[in-house]
Amino acid sequence: MKETFKLNAEFIRLGQFLKEIQVINSGGMAKWYLSEHVVFVDGDVENRRGRKLYPGMMIEIPDIGTFFMEKMTETTGENPHETE
Repeated sequence: MKETFKLNAEFIRLGQFLKEIQVINSGGMAKWYLSEHVVFVDGDVENRRGRKLYPGMMIEIPDIGTFFMEKMTETTGENPHETE
């Protein structure tokens, strides 16, 4: 599934992103999740929970989905995540 993730700040850290998309329940689970599962950021394997994700980046989580980071605009509705 391809989704657009709207950023309401300059960036979001990978651990926070995993929590926002409900892959993990708490920020403390990020380190464990990244050690047990493969996550790609712009095509490269990433295991740092503090990796900063900026607009224009693509995050792929096998069996979960592909997410494209976009900057939230003032005209964006209340739902920050759109499914294509």
